[in-house]
Amino acid sequence: MPRVIVIGLGIFGYNIVKDLFDAGVDVIAIDKNKDAVQSVRDFCTKAIHADATDKDVLESIGIREDDMVIVSFGEDLASSTLLTLHLKNMKIKNILVKAPNEEHKLVLEKVGATEVIIPEKEMAAKIARSIVVPNLIDYIPISEDYMICEVAPPKQFIGKTLREVHLRSTYGVYVIAIKDILTDKVFMVNLDYKMKDSDVLIVIGQTENIEKLK
Repeated sequence: MPRVIVIGLGIFGYNIVKDLFDAGVDVIAIDKNKDAVQSVRDFCTKAIHADATDKDVLESIGIREDDMVIVSFGEDLASSTLLTLHLKNMKIKNILVKAPNEEHKLVLEKVGATEVIIPEKEMAAKIARSIVVPNLIDYIPISEDYMICEVAPPKQFIGKTLREVHLRSTYGVYVIAIKDILTDKVFMVNLDYKMKDSDVLIVIGQTENIEKLK
């Protein structure tokens, strides 16, 4: 796992740092606000009080080309753009930037961000999807029409085997693995496996087909 540098310690940045550190990732937190740096000091590998938009300061921090850098400046497009440009010039390979809207996203992609996320938009999409498909736990969109997702088996599936429910022929959905939420173990598909209440199906398919599983 590469080292992760998080620049900007608002709500989003703070929680990214804490979650990564809890997962055992080597994470460095940077912000020009001294109080923000102090608040995250116990939840990261290293906390740095600095203005990372200053190119000289940024270079002195010692960010490596293979580090992943996450820029979280909220709606401050000027700072996000300048910092992304500096990181691009430093040949950083993975630059993930938080943006408030599609317009900012386009600008950030133009100056070198390798990935731009709009957390509010993505969370809204997940909430909407969970309402449409109540047993949908989490998902990763692959394209406009396809996704990989975790789905709790409908009640009528419990006690039945994957072979008996005919997911491929009836729903056009492929089960690629099963996760037991009690043990957190993931195992490969066995068509004769009987599904339990504690199982989660990891499936791939067209969005409209996955929605049929609700």
